[in-house]
Formats: sequence, structure tokens, C-alpha cells
Amino acid sequence: MSISIRNQLSGTVTEITSGEAISAVKIRLAAGQEVVAAVTTEAVRELGITNGAQVQILVKATEVSLAVGEVSGLSIRNQIPGTITAIDQGGAIAIVKVAVEGGETITSAITKAAVGDLGLAAGSAVTVLIKSTEISIAAP
Repeated sequence: MSISIRNQLSGTVTEITSGEAISAVKIRLAAGQEVVAAVTTEAVRELGITNGAQVQILVKATEVSLAVGEVSGLSIRNQIPGTITAIDQGGAIAIVKVAVEGGETITSAITKAAVGDLGLAAGSAVTVLIKSTEISIAAP
């Protein structure tokens, strides 16, 4: 099956903290970065997600924010440093490609105004920000 979600990264589940309705699933990506996905506890059970399981995380480009400079004072736990490799500024929305450690690329769809306000360009160092609630998990 093919899907339109641009950000599809592989990783290994390292920890699951289950609540009655929502579970926090910690996943180590190929290059060692850790992300946390907040998904339903029912989904964790139905997908058979356990510690050590290989999974794929899925994040729509519209759910990826970018920051420049030091990042602090945010509730967003998933913060991955990277370097912009390309920006497509057609229309009101810009598509920004960010290379992160391990050879992966994360795509962000942000406003053209945000690109200008942040002074973004190819080669710019940025931090990719993804809310835990915006990560979906796929299991084989």
C-alpha cells in the first residue's frame, strides 16, 4: 500500500507507558534519535507493539514545525536537529526538506511567510518539532 504521508521513518520501540486510553510509545530511530508517539492503548494492543518491535512512524508534513536557534520552553518533546536541503516556495505554503542524522529526510509544510520570517534557506540549521500526538505508528 502506498500513502501520501511524506514522513515515514523506521525505528525500534524502546519503552511503552500505557494508560487507560492513551499510551506513550518511545521509539529509537536508525541514527539514535528518540521520539515519543502518543497513540491509543487499543492501537498498541491491536498492532502487537511491544518493546523491541520494529515499527514505522508516520507524520504528515503539515504537522512538522521548524525552529531556528535554541529551543526551550516548549511542551513539544520531539525535537530533532537537522539542516535544510531544499525549499519549494510555490503558492502560500512552502515545502521544506530537512536532512537529519542518519541520512533521513523530514519534510515540513509551513507558510511562505514563516520561511521569510525565520530566514530559512538551504544550509540553514533548524530543529524539527513534532508533537507526540501527531505521530502515527505502523507495524509490519
